[in-house]
Amino acid sequence: MSKGTTIISDLRSFFSENENNRTINAIMRVMECINIRPEQIGTEKKENCKFTNVQVLNLLVLFPFFVVRNAYRYSGSSLSRLFCCEKDMFYRFMNDGNIKWRKLLYAMNLQLLRKISRSTEAEHDRPVCLIIDDTDAPKSGRKSELIGKVFSHLEHKTILGYKCLTLLLSDGMSQLFLDFSLHGEEGRKPDKKQGLTDKQRKARYSKDHSGEAVEERIKEYTMSKIAKAIEMVKYAIKRGIRFDYLLIDSWFTCADFVRLITSRHIKCHLIGMIKLGKTKYHTQWGDLTANQIIKKLQKQGLTKHNRTLKCTYCTIDVKFAGTTVRLFFSKRGRKGQWNGLLTTDLSLSFLKAYRTYATRWTTEVAYHDCKQLLGFGRCQSLHFSAQIASTTLTMIQYNILCMVKRFEAYETIGALFREATGNTLELSVTDRIWELILDTILEIAEIISADASELLSAVIGGNPKFHKLYQMYKLVA
Repeated sequence: MSKGTTIISDLRSFFSENENNRTINAIMRVMECINIRPEQIGTEKKENCKFTNVQVLNLLVLFPFFVVRNAYRYSGSSLSRLFCCEKDMFYRFMNDGNIKWRKLLYAMNLQLLRKISRSTEAEHDRPVCLIIDDTDAPKSGRKSELIGKVFSHLEHKTILGYKCLTLLLSDGMSQLFLDFSLHGEEGRKPDKKQGLTDKQRKARYSKDHSGEAVEERIKEYTMSKIAKAIEMVKYAIKRGIRFDYLLIDSWFTCADFVRLITSRHIKCHLIGMIKLGKTKYHTQWGDLTANQIIKKLQKQGLTKHNRTLKCTYCTIDVKFAGTTVRLFFSKRGRKGQWNGLLTTDLSLSFLKAYRTYATRWTTEVAYHDCKQLLGFGRCQSLHFSAQIASTTLTMIQYNILCMVKRFEAYETIGALFREATGNTLELSVTDRIWELILDTILEIAEIISADASELLSAVIGGNPKFHKLYQMYKLVA
């Protein structure tokens, strides 16, 4: 492959336009709509390099669609038979701290959004929602850069890894990841910051990133997630993202977010779940907490029953954060617990507010698909730059699949992904055996916090039996 090669067009010509290759062709069509210039990547390739940065990026994006789990596995894949290159090229690109991944992700998303706006013939009544949420990015090894322990709300305990804060855009038909940041947590024990001892923290990989693009990401690592989420929303608006509602859960709902949305020059509103805690709202009865408001509304007979949702609810407009907001409280059954929603949209009914907020759960589906299908959080590099690169690539891949699902009418992302990978690679018996061996070595590398490529080289190159097995595999393959 030369520097003049356009990878996507070459693949389109390789896969004939027929029903058997429908999914992979649809993926190629979406990728052809994305035009990335070398300067948008933010780092320059040396003149003597065989491949351009754009070509390397395209190949990395294609990895899961051709069943390539990581850079080390590239040489044995069907993709490598079309575009021959070495794994070190991918490692260098992923570890490069000068690549501006956030701007790159936005550049791609804005082009995908333009394609959606051109292709959507009729307007639908579903609101466009911007959704903030976070998820766990667990790790096994303790030597990765900035690794620490974070509290997992899913497992109800601390785990080793990062917290990934995400910003997602949904129009009810499809969703796109717009932005993310990786965070750590200081922990409660002064002698074990981030859940690690001094010895464990010193054993982590570290590098001076002064002047690199990744320096911004490292500063985000210690930021409050609320402060970072507010920055994300401001940046999205600045880049031209328009939405009807910002959806957040009770952890993020606070006065700062209400002020953020009500001070924007664009027309948008907030819907957030609230905690029934000590926060006070100004009512006609004075400053009251959520529980005190509920008791007042019950006493005055202002609760209603919603047949559609089969729940009891009540509504009240109050003053909060210098503006008027609407509170909805609801519960199921006589002994059910009350839940609360806050919105800055005073025209919303309870049913519409509830249904709009339910859109937030699309993030859980997106997280599941990314983790199960696209290897989210499985980057084994010690470099924090590579963790940012891997997460961004996963989001790009997911966004591409969402676009294909939207225009090709697939029922689920999972079905689409399985059909695409089934058409691009059929493993032989020897491929499967060798895949199992490599997976075992890579798992061991992560458990003992060793560099995966070095361990593989040592085992295969330094051990005569493994080397002989590798040579036999190459002959058969």
